[in-house]
Amino acid sequence: MTQATVVSTPNAPAAIGPYSQAIKLGNLVFTSGQIGLNPATGELVGTSTEAQARQAFSNLKAVAEEAGGSLANVVKFTLFLTDLSEFAQVNAIMQEYVSAPFPARSTVGVASLPKGARFEVEAILAL
Repeated sequence: MTQATVVSTPNAPAAIGPYSQAIKLGNLVFTSGQIGLNPATGELVGTSTEAQARQAFSNLKAVAEEAGGSLANVVKFTLFLTDLSEFAQVNAIMQEYVSAPFPARSTVGVASLPKGARFEVEAILAL
């Protein structure tokens, strides 16, 4: 069996709990959720879903690159929104970071997220 490797980069926020930014197993990468935290300060970038989603995707991009890939390697996204009425807005932001053919995706409406975030994204990549 292939050995799992922890993926960690200072270009994305440090974990705020007992988990890794991502785990690489063979050619697969499983990321932890990214919220809109500024990697330098550990604080949310703003109060809008738009600002937080852009930062979350930027954080995810940094983790993907540290693992040896890019967001083009994503085969599955899971998105978490505290307000599903903002789905179209987040969809448009996602398309700034990935292009067709789009990966598989689930979107989940949640009551709350860590640090009061409005959006979170996690991914599975195939390198």
